Amino acid sequence: MRIFKTRSSATDACGKGRVSIEGTRVKASREIKAGDTISVRVPPVERDFLVKQVIDKRVSAPLAATCAEETTPLERLEILKEANARHEQRDRGTGRPTKRDRRMIDRLKEDN
Repeated sequence: MRIFKTRSSATDACGKGRVSIEGTRVKASREIKAGDTISVRVPPVERDFLVKQVIDKRVSAPLAATCAEETTPLERLEILKEANARHEQRDRGTGRPTKRDRRMIDRLKEDN
């Protein structure tokens, strides 16, 4: 499992102090080893991962998924799911809503 989608987003998170290993905030250059516990703060919760194996070079996502195990309690994951569910989602490729669409959306929200 990849914790971050890109290297640059992982570096940004380390720079902002959102990543810690064994309770210590780390820089992006910090090397990890098998058995390390990585905590990543993703507002509103903190996700925990256990490193099972370290790979020297980049590999595909399915292979990377076998190297770490998420140990975050289910209660925290539910909080994260609820927070993500509050955001509106549009189908991919539909573009931005028109003024008419926006008014219809606002009416629906007012009814609820």
